[in-house]
Amino acid sequence: MINKIFRIGQLLLLATLTVAGQEFKAGAALRVITPDPLLPVSGGVGTPNPAKEKKGELFVRAMVLEEGGNRVAIVGIDNLGWPAVLGDKSRALIDGIPPENILIGATHTHSAPDAYGFPNEKGEVLADLNYLGWCVQQVADAVNEAINNLEPAALKIAIGEAKGKIAYNYYAPQLYDPRCGVIQAIGTEGKNKGKVISTLVNYAIHPEVIGSKRGILTPDLCGPLYDRIESKAGGVAIFMNGAQGGMVTADNRKPGGGEANDWQECIRIGELLADQALAIVDKAEVQYKPKLHCVSKTIEFPIDSELMKMLIDLAKMKLNISDNNQMKTNVNLLNIGTAQILTIPGEALPNIGYYLKRNMRTKHPFLFGLTNDAFGYILTKVDYNSFKRYNYVSKTSLGEMTGEIFMEQALDLIEKNPAATGF
Repeated sequence: MINKIFRIGQLLLLATLTVAGQEFKAGAALRVITPDPLLPVSGGVGTPNPAKEKKGELFVRAMVLEEGGNRVAIVGIDNLGWPAVLGDKSRALIDGIPPENILIGATHTHSAPDAYGFPNEKGEVLADLNYLGWCVQQVADAVNEAINNLEPAALKIAIGEAKGKIAYNYYAPQLYDPRCGVIQAIGTEGKNKGKVISTLVNYAIHPEVIGSKRGILTPDLCGPLYDRIESKAGGVAIFMNGAQGGMVTADNRKPGGGEANDWQECIRIGELLADQALAIVDKAEVQYKPKLHCVSKTIEFPIDSELMKMLIDLAKMKLNISDNNQMKTNVNLLNIGTAQILTIPGEALPNIGYYLKRNMRTKHPFLFGLTNDAFGYILTKVDYNSFKRYNYVSKTSLGEMTGEIFMEQALDLIEKNPAATGF
């Protein structure tokens, strides 16, 4: 009888530990990465422009999720792009999360220091490697702190149309995705019960209201978005971009013509997007035991563009090039409760974004653009070099087959992995 009671006790203890191990948790943290003194800012290929002032701070913002022994980190960094060579250095400094489960995406502000070390027209490389090395440590520190901040949590997940004058397509005004995805983590125990831990906003837009030629270092519209969400909801706000290529930009058009290119317009758009995101997620059902599943896949792209070949060959950063001279990168597929997230290593055009979302196995599809890498524009072969309007996006794409390869590999990843919960 004693042995039987002891055995029952063991089983009860095991069951308790199993349930505790499967408890969903979330944690968040941030770091300021504004350089002091200010550094020149980059809006793309060419010479970075000196910065004379700043508007807002540049940040690294991290959210860590845990369920059933799995951990995933989602990191947003205020920069034009963040190459895998820098991301991998941070991943090596992070404990407790597999490197392939750490998603690092750039907000794509056009007013932050150069992170690629691409040469300018004179062949000069002006990236500040000391600053970038410091940022690498800040990314790791933010994620490690978010791990330490893990606490029992639930999620609210929603997607809806962000209404108002926020974004448009400069090439074709209506060709953009107005949907905004929101993932909000909420504490479920102790003093933080019911309090927001983090709010992630996923929306496709170029944060280039101010741009790189004004002499201002800034997170652009993302800064006011962070401030608005954190003042109204609490917690840590994170912005992850979407399929904003060719050319989905901030709608800062003036009624009589011209554009508003100042900090006040950043505030208007950032706060409007923040308010729309909070309204979208406000009435979402709380998901108390969301499942977490993350996979990654290495994809290779041929480098056909002469401009991209030159930039990669002369870049200060040693990018991930395969033995057969193809660009290598990792793509993630992540299920969080009812959300399914696919990462994009660059700036996919909106039609690619619509197509991928339509084929994702979820009612809440998210696309994290410029995540794990940023290889320029990703467009289909029928659009590549097909008409004058796309000359620039074709020239700054790896090649004609980039979009085709990415879509094929992404769909394969989706097909071979489970649907999001509640699909």
